Amino acid sequence: MSDPIFHLPPRLAAKADPSRIGADEAHLSRVAATLDAQAAALASDLDRLRAEPAGRGRKALDRDLDIHRLSGRLGILRRFGRDVCLGRVVAPDGTVTFIGRIGATGPEEEPLLIDWRTPAAEPFFAATAAEPRGVASRRRYRWSLGRIVDYWDELLHPDAGPAARAGLALDDDSAFLASLGERRTGRMRDVLTTIAADQDAVIRADSRGALVVEGGPGTGKTVAALHRAAYLLYADPRLGGHRGGVLVVGPHQPYLDYVADVLPSLGEEGVRTCTPADLVPEAADAIPEPDPRVAALKASLPLVAAIEPAVALYEEPPTDDTALETGWGDVAVTADDWAQAFAEVDPGTPHNEARDDVWDALLTQLVEREAGEEPDELRADLARNAELRDQFRTAWPILHADDLVADLWAVPAYLRRCVPGIDPEDARALRRPEGSPWTDADLPLLDAMRARLGDPQFSAKQQERRASLARDRAEMDEVVDYLLRTDDDPDSGLQYLRRASIREALVDESGFDDGRDPLAGPFAHIVVDEAQELTDAQWAMLIRRCPSRSFTIVGDRAQARGGFAEAWEDRLGRLGFDHVRRAELTVNYRTPQEVMDVAAPIILAALPDASVPTSIRRAGIPVRHGSPGDLDAVVSDWLATHDGVACIIGTGPLPAPRERVLALPPEQAKGLEFDLVVLLDPDAFGPGVAGAVDRYVAMTRATQELVLLR
Repeated sequence: MSDPIFHLPPRLAAKADPSRIGADEAHLSRVAATLDAQAAALASDLDRLRAEPAGRGRKALDRDLDIHRLSGRLGILRRFGRDVCLGRVVAPDGTVTFIGRIGATGPEEEPLLIDWRTPAAEPFFAATAAEPRGVASRRRYRWSLGRIVDYWDELLHPDAGPAARAGLALDDDSAFLASLGERRTGRMRDVLTTIAADQDAVIRADSRGALVVEGGPGTGKTVAALHRAAYLLYADPRLGGHRGGVLVVGPHQPYLDYVADVLPSLGEEGVRTCTPADLVPEAADAIPEPDPRVAALKASLPLVAAIEPAVALYEEPPTDDTALETGWGDVAVTADDWAQAFAEVDPGTPHNEARDDVWDALLTQLVEREAGEEPDELRADLARNAELRDQFRTAWPILHADDLVADLWAVPAYLRRCVPGIDPEDARALRRPEGSPWTDADLPLLDAMRARLGDPQFSAKQQERRASLARDRAEMDEVVDYLLRTDDDPDSGLQYLRRASIREALVDESGFDDGRDPLAGPFAHIVVDEAQELTDAQWAMLIRRCPSRSFTIVGDRAQARGGFAEAWEDRLGRLGFDHVRRAELTVNYRTPQEVMDVAAPIILAALPDASVPTSIRRAGIPVRHGSPGDLDAVVSDWLATHDGVACIIGTGPLPAPRERVLALPPEQAKGLEFDLVVLLDPDAFGPGVAGAVDRYVAMTRATQELVLLR
């Protein structure tokens, strides 16, 4: 017999009364047994499928899809275990509904758990005393190591009868709020049980256009955005299957590490995550841009717009006529032939990928005009013609993104051609010697150029693909011919193999790796966190990967190091978004009031209109002050008496990180949270808006205690 699901500490003995938890214990035990049985059945089905012959073509594809589907479901069941249930709601008539991370039904198809993403589960998150949403009471569970160690009951409907009130152990808000300040582990906590009504409204908003989620520190913007990604993948058919999926973009790698467990814990393993720099291969060796003027120029849309004319220079058809010697006599290649072939390219086709289309169009035009009796032979002769191939290589060359962007900075005439009217001083500022290292400001332009050019190896890869498929077809033809030769039954179904369409289907074309970058998109939806820091050029990188402009945009203009004077609607409208909604989160669940009392004046002094959220809890620990020489003692004393994670934040040399203690510059602390935050020489963070933002952000990472060492 397994351990009881409820394991409440002695101080909660009143809550452990069987009259309060007995029915829940029985129901959750049944849920656990049902899911265990389902997992065993899935494992058996998977073993059977994997033991079957793989087959080929459609049969192999169907088998692989079944294995993928069953493996995904089995992985979800094994990941959650008994803590799959978040809590329950009771209707005024006493009907109890249990809400889970996934849905579950019993042997008779009776509902045991309602998936949190379904409309039926929405009242569990959205109900409040002011708007009960048909809920008389709500119970939220707190799980630890597969057992419930606490729960919180709320009475939401004033007219709830005895059936709805039965078994409640009503807490005041302090117990629930205390849970929000529990120790951190270095990864974002599982907070699905504590999703608030304002966050739930963000999560369940539809995916049309851009939804801006604005809020100050600790308001749960990141929590809402990540849960929204999981919700949309479940509820929005436009995002499911192979329709593009979701990309989550965070500010830096520590952030991605911090949130790495959130989406898998919600049953979504396939969501890609990255930083803006991860989208560009050159980022690995890029250095910071030392000149603020150059950084601002390269961040602007006019320079991004220079990419098109920079490539168009290499897509101008020749204007001279030539005569080619062939085995069928001279063949004229006119300027009109070149122009018509160049015009065959579909708009939006990357330059390098369009080369094959242009070449094919040129050969077709020449062969059709000559109209000989042996067009295939003439076409082959022209395709081998060295003079024509040289002309084509010059007229439509294979281009590399790094070469063209480097030319923009190294060749003044090229830059002036691509950016007409550029200020001469700006042009001189952008000059750099050939071979200079890339800077972080170059990355969006390299990305735009790479998207416009496409893969330089595209033609070679296509030839390899065609050759590989031809070999597979030849091998399959040999097998089919053998089967037909040895089949002496006139009624055999093998005779259908004589049909060309069936033979064609026997070759599986789905396994060829085209080498495409999985971060290149397109994606059906993109979630962007700390979005207030993105430049116009970085926004262009993301919009290029989501043509539908379906975005969840998370940010706080008061946390923008470079300032953010525009309204979100104006900024995004200028970037090309035509449908923008905004949701504001105003309650600070993370940062204690003691910390906000110190942090708020700092940001308001620099940005008087900053929206500072309201903290709803106190930690009972005042902000402490000291000198940099106190650092070792502060951290050591805290580690000796506390669990959780601490972080030292400073701009100068930082101590090496150790177990449960991180050391980060302020710009890499964004989006993170720690039990203890120690600011090392915060006055050195710098003057102006950037320095104030860094101090404000660093202070508000604290969930319990803040120490300032000056």
